Amino acid sequence: MSDQKLKIAVFIDFDNVEIGVKTTLGLAFDIGAVLEAIKERGEVITKVAYGDWKRSGDYARALANHAVRLVQRVMTPGGDKNGADINLALDALEMAFTHSHINAFVIVGGDSDFITLVEKLKQYDRKVFVVGGRAFTSQVMQKNCTEFIAYENIVPDRHRSPKQERGDRPRSISTQSIEQAVPLVKRALKVLADREVSPQLGLLKSTLLQLDSSFSERDYGVSSFRDFADKLAQQGLVALKQQGRSTLVELSDGSAPAEPAAAPEQVSSAREAGRRAARELFAEATEAAPANGHDAHDDEAPPRDAPDAVSLGDGVALVRRMLGELTTQPRWPMYPRQFKQFLKTAQPDFDERRYGSIADLMRACQKDGILRLERDRQGALRVFANGATARATVPHGWGLVVSNPQPPVDAVELVEPLPPVVGEPVAATDAVIAAPEASTPRRSGRGRKTAAAPEKGAEKKKPAPRKRKAAEPS
Repeated sequence: MSDQKLKIAVFIDFDNVEIGVKTTLGLAFDIGAVLEAIKERGEVITKVAYGDWKRSGDYARALANHAVRLVQRVMTPGGDKNGADINLALDALEMAFTHSHINAFVIVGGDSDFITLVEKLKQYDRKVFVVGGRAFTSQVMQKNCTEFIAYENIVPDRHRSPKQERGDRPRSISTQSIEQAVPLVKRALKVLADREVSPQLGLLKSTLLQLDSSFSERDYGVSSFRDFADKLAQQGLVALKQQGRSTLVELSDGSAPAEPAAAPEQVSSAREAGRRAARELFAEATEAAPANGHDAHDDEAPPRDAPDAVSLGDGVALVRRMLGELTTQPRWPMYPRQFKQFLKTAQPDFDERRYGSIADLMRACQKDGILRLERDRQGALRVFANGATARATVPHGWGLVVSNPQPPVDAVELVEPLPPVVGEPVAATDAVIAAPEASTPRRSGRGRKTAAAPEKGAEKKKPAPRKRKAAEPS
């Protein structure tokens, strides 16, 4: 359902949200701003508001001007605190059962009693958005809906009361530091990397909302998610890359965990020496493993720490050796999971955790010129062979070699004598076999003659039964 256009039903607990906005934010409830924010998520199909409209003043007219259906809450002498909540929940569930085309619901209100309704609608595969103020909306509602839309972020500045103009503004409206969003962004990028999906802007925001439904880029002083990404890039926290019409978000080098390295003046020489030493050690280990009759894992457990230059050089040497010893080339390109399975098939004791992860090993092989990493149209990472290993890469079914090729057969030998036709002279058949090169035209001519012969024979046999019929009266 994530790929479908959202068709939204809006249910408004007016008394709750109007009091909450007035007391915590000092604002007048603006239904127009709320509906505009909802329209950014999808198409609004129906709008229903529940409240005591006899005491609402001009709010009833304002909601009616936006085509909101008003449902009167009947007040009882003893009070009816939860009357609107029950009516709203029943109508929302009824609409979920009877209107299958409506795949998203918006609850405007902050009462925690609606959490049961939210969970039930999610069980019926509906997206649930909650609109309310951060100060008066239950934290349970904010964290368990599909997306929480903070009222503070959607209301324009011109609707603020004079109390706010004097600087007595609530804390919830204050802009947060952009650095506070970095842990959540890192977590979302890691989730996309584990899924082998390209970290595009839209996918990144949807992942952020999956991890924290209360996330909003407006909390950080920007009006769009693109501005939020640009602000992160300006701080050097992420790097933006343009790929066609899409913008990819990646962690910058400064925010990524650094690998241990030698002194700056000895970086290049230390790396080369480490790689050479790793290749020599790996060659000795692979030669000694069959003689001892057990795998290398029995002697030494794989390290769990972040990969360093030595371990990555070890992995690069392993991949180079595997690709060099192949007798039959695999089919390229591969996806990371297929490449990992290929390495485990070639070497059963292969463990990517020695090198950090399979992604770290593939990047190291790309830097060494063994592999090439690219993304497909869906953004998934693919592994290509590079250099000598790519020469034998052909589609399946091409370049097949036959071990015992048969000599070509002469076309004359393929001609076989035709079986004799019933009622046909034998001499004509013998003539056709003796001259196979002219068999086709003679056969066609002979066919015309033989086709006419039975007709003549049939004409001679027809008078016989006529004579018998003529003899019956006598």
